[in-house]
Amino acid sequence: MPTLHSIAIFVSDLERAKRFYRDDLELPLLREGSFGAEFLEGPTHLGVHPAVHPDARAMVGRHTGITLHVSGLLGFCERLHERGVRFINEPTRQAFGVMAMIADPDGNVFALWDDHIPDAH
Repeated sequence: MPTLHSIAIFVSDLERAKRFYRDDLELPLLREGSFGAEFLEGPTHLGVHPAVHPDARAMVGRHTGITLHVSGLLGFCERLHERGVRFINEPTRQAFGVMAMIADPDGNVFALWDDHIPDAH
């Protein structure tokens, strides 16, 4: 039976992207090679690939539709701000938790979500 192995993100500068995903987002780098880089432990990985084909280049800098779950999102977002990560939407309290939207250096957009809603004070 097929299982989901990875989700692909296309970038224009692989080294810059590796620094962003590994250092800024703190995603574990599992492997890298001529294909690009693969992040996240577990059954599903995030593949970051150089956009060398015209179809791949057309997919750089878009909303990915990917949501990363981050426990302690507000503190994590503070660290992202310190690292200069671009926010599309600041962390916002929703009925389903707290969500923020960020972009990688190529403009690929991700949602960050924490299902724990902090107490309002």
